[in-house]
Amino acid sequence: MRKSSVVSLLMAGAVVLSACERSGEAEVNRALQDLNVVDESNLNDVMLTVADPNEAVTYFTRASASEPDRLEFRRGLAKSLIRADRPREALAAWEAVVAHPEANAEDSVDHADALIRANRWDEAEVVLDSIPPTHETYRRYRLEAMIADSNEDWSEADTFYEIAAGLTTKPASVLNNWGYSKLTRGDFVGAERLFVEAIRNDETLFTAKNNLMLARGAQRNYELPVVPMSQTERAQLLHTLALAAIKQNDLTIGRGLLNEAIATHPQHFEEAVRSLRALEANVAN
Repeated sequence: MRKSSVVSLLMAGAVVLSACERSGEAEVNRALQDLNVVDESNLNDVMLTVADPNEAVTYFTRASASEPDRLEFRRGLAKSLIRADRPREALAAWEAVVAHPEANAEDSVDHADALIRANRWDEAEVVLDSIPPTHETYRRYRLEAMIADSNEDWSEADTFYEIAAGLTTKPASVLNNWGYSKLTRGDFVGAERLFVEAIRNDETLFTAKNNLMLARGAQRNYELPVVPMSQTERAQLLHTLALAAIKQNDLTIGRGLLNEAIATHPQHFEEAVRSLRALEANVAN
């Protein structure tokens, strides 16, 4: 009788122990799953930011093939293809994203961006028009401004550029785009003001500095503005000013600016040398 009781107690203990082990095992598995999600999320972020774009494409291609229903993998692939400068493939990837039942308005913005990169402006406009007006983001209005520019709807472009600039803490790029829009319209004073504002927000934005030279040159103002620049940048900006002067048929000023650019550059400035030779050859003829 005692032996039977002991056996029963041992069996009961084994069952309890087994249940405890299974419970502990389940908790460990859950913890590992949570850890895997965190690690996977971190890896996704790394792939979308600092990883080589083509490596990221490979990673998200494999992940999407392994789990085709996971929207974050589809998004990652589409974004990586944009980073890798493969717009046609990216467009197909974004079409797959927006077809997913969990896709959101920002996915549609990315889809419109991919359409613009593929030079399909009319389709991009249709996509943007389909996004609810309550979805107000910097990227959405930046694209709206670009489409208005392509349609030469200057009033609407100005409105969208202004909204976009107000929706970001780093407006230099959109201010530069807005300035270039003004430049193409012949509003050189307005363009100059926007390029200066862009540089004020990002002193490293050389494109805005170069565009500023074009705006000043178009006004026959060939003085370098007071903006931060390295010695190499100074030489390059003098070269841009020289070309603007030559375009206005101010040849003597253009020659002087080219010579100054060549003398300023810390190394041999082949591009400016070629421009000077071409100018002197044309004058001689």
